Amino acid sequence: MKKSERLNDMMRYLNSREFFNLSDLMDKYAISKSTALRDISSLEQLGMPIFAEHGRHGRYGILKNRLLSPIIFTIDEVYALYFAMLTLESYQSTPFHLSVNKLNEKFEHCLSSTQINQIHKMKKVLQFEMYQHKHVSRFLDKILASILNESACNIAYTKENQTKSYPVQFFRISAKFGQWYATGIELTTNTYRVFRCDRITFIEEEESKARYSIEELLSRSLEIYQSAKSIDFEVEIAEQAKDIFYKEHYPSMKIEVGPKTVIKGFYNPGEEDFLANYFMRYGHAVTSVKPEALKQIIKDKLEQLVNHYQKI
Repeated sequence: MKKSERLNDMMRYLNSREFFNLSDLMDKYAISKSTALRDISSLEQLGMPIFAEHGRHGRYGILKNRLLSPIIFTIDEVYALYFAMLTLESYQSTPFHLSVNKLNEKFEHCLSSTQINQIHKMKKVLQFEMYQHKHVSRFLDKILASILNESACNIAYTKENQTKSYPVQFFRISAKFGQWYATGIELTTNTYRVFRCDRITFIEEEESKARYSIEELLSRSLEIYQSAKSIDFEVEIAEQAKDIFYKEHYPSMKIEVGPKTVIKGFYNPGEEDFLANYFMRYGHAVTSVKPEALKQIIKDKLEQLVNHYQKI
């Protein structure tokens, strides 16, 4: 390991510790005592807040009232982080208290003028496909806090001009197709629900501990979602259409690729229209549909679409 790589790794290692001894560094990096002393001196020169406690049981410590020491990134890592940060520009809301413009300004302040010019050139020619999030989700930070605290919430949710109240324990936040969604257990019915975050108009976190752990909810999410009356489906598609599945699919479905390419899964009563709309995207690539009831719903939807275009 080169010295620069060792120092970079050492920064991350020591930032997670309050105290350390020379032997800790000597053992972890297989270096001599004199090399360990030189490395500590180099870290101090880079701005790491290290102090020494002298005496029989002397040791080194890290000041915790300072900003984290700088981490050394390669220029390719800098570029990757910059473009990851740019994806935030497509979000009207995030769970974090930050301004993307200020974050961008702070990031560029750490770069040389040559690097900034190079990044700006790359920004013109590199394009990432992102869904623009147009709706404001006011409570993403509170939803995230409740998940991390493993606590339940009382929320008000507005849909189709009607507002209802729900006690919910959230366990996942996701961004899909230009919207933020929060997944949780509705505690009165113990059912799995997905809430569109911009429709949450009020949230209050309860002080008492929730009944489930996050690990339990995450591991059981699909099991909780599947009702006792769920219906299994199998849809065979042309092999070349599997890219449509990889681009967009849902946790209740999986794909099997072999002599035949088959999408298998389940849907709950009331979700037939949603599933039919999904498989209509595959067009002529669909070669068979089971059960027959799902196939009939797709046919009815296609007939309605044809009738619509005949009238206009």
